[in-house]
Amino acid sequence: MTKLGTEKVGSLLLKLAIPAIIAQLVNLLYNIIDRVYIGRMVDGEVAIAGVGVTFPIIILIGAFSLLFGMGGAPRCSMKLGAKDRDGAEEVMTASFSMLVVVAILITTFFSIFAEPLLFLFGASEVTINYATDYLGIYLFGTIFSLISIGMNPFINTQGFARTSMLTVLIGAVINIVLDPIFIFTLDMGVKGAAYATVISQAVSAIWVVLFLRFKSDALKLRRSYLVPQWSVVWSILSLGIAPFIMQSTESLVLISLNTQLLKYGGDLAVGAMTILTSLLQSVTMPLYGISQGLQPIVSYNFGSGDIRRVRRCIRLALLSGGSYIFILCTSLMVFPRSFVKIFTTDSQLIEMTSSFIPIYFLGVYLFGLQIICQQVFVSLGQAKISLFIAILRKVVLLVPLIYILPNFFEDKQFGVIVAEPISDITSAITAITIFVVFYKKKLH
Repeated sequence: MTKLGTEKVGSLLLKLAIPAIIAQLVNLLYNIIDRVYIGRMVDGEVAIAGVGVTFPIIILIGAFSLLFGMGGAPRCSMKLGAKDRDGAEEVMTASFSMLVVVAILITTFFSIFAEPLLFLFGASEVTINYATDYLGIYLFGTIFSLISIGMNPFINTQGFARTSMLTVLIGAVINIVLDPIFIFTLDMGVKGAAYATVISQAVSAIWVVLFLRFKSDALKLRRSYLVPQWSVVWSILSLGIAPFIMQSTESLVLISLNTQLLKYGGDLAVGAMTILTSLLQSVTMPLYGISQGLQPIVSYNFGSGDIRRVRRCIRLALLSGGSYIFILCTSLMVFPRSFVKIFTTDSQLIEMTSSFIPIYFLGVYLFGLQIICQQVFVSLGQAKISLFIAILRKVVLLVPLIYILPNFFEDKQFGVIVAEPISDITSAITAITIFVVFYKKKLH
């Protein structure tokens, strides 16, 4: 762990970011492999829309893993930078305990209210059965999902980037193997996709717990800290609330998009949004990998007072992230149909989704930089700034615009879709401006 403060920043960021990027890309397979197979079922265009309306709930579940994982990991790094190993283990164990408690509460709540919520989130009488079949099984794996996603940052923050990557890789490979067997060979349809996801998440969760309990040179989950002190929990929440809001408001955005597109374009438009969401995750996931790579370096060196290394790491992350997002977004703009065909063979769905892409992704060029800036704020303990930026993009701008803009266009679907780039560009410019001011004042 001392290499976080001594090794050359460029090579260190590369070592930590590449496994994190691979882990993010593999983790993406959890989210899209089901959709790829489901889209190729006999009734794939309806089934993919049904599974799509479950995403707000699935995203919200993932938000709680970030609340304690991304909230606790920077605190843990700062403790390590200050040579407080016991304090770091207390933060990590408290995060684990809270993840278990929240998983039980989430599973109970959504199991009771799933169907009415799904109708509220954009399901129709045609798609509701697919949605309830998928979500009903997925919910039983909530505890595995929260532990595997929420505790994996504590592996990465100690410098064990390869192990962190394996956490995701193991589960994803199992999911890829089981999906076609359960969906097609055993003819289980969307239920088979859900079972494959739950099993793969369970294996990943077991892997994480075993590593954090028994790895000799890593921080340990301690029984003495399983009942957490509220002061520790609060310190975790104060940093975790920003990534939690970023993720949970994505759920609100999807609800708004699905309901408006169902109103103006029917189930086909909801299916198109499901594919757009998958493509957006595909483009931005590596940026979150870069952010995970910079987090332990920035937090550790900020905790030890080495601001020069903090600045160096931030500059490299912004340069690499900006270059990547330019290349990927441009490819998507030039070849939209090729990307859409990965998810569906339905000609109408391909045509509609391809026409949405140049509008929907226009602001992602700048939004990619915003992702890294927000993670830097979290890594430095500046949760309030990151929280403000997250709320600005989604709650203040995007959700209201989704409902307002269709009133000004004859093509109502265009009015819904164009809300995304307007919000992305506005919030990104704001975030970058705040970041430049903060950087000049605090990191010189």
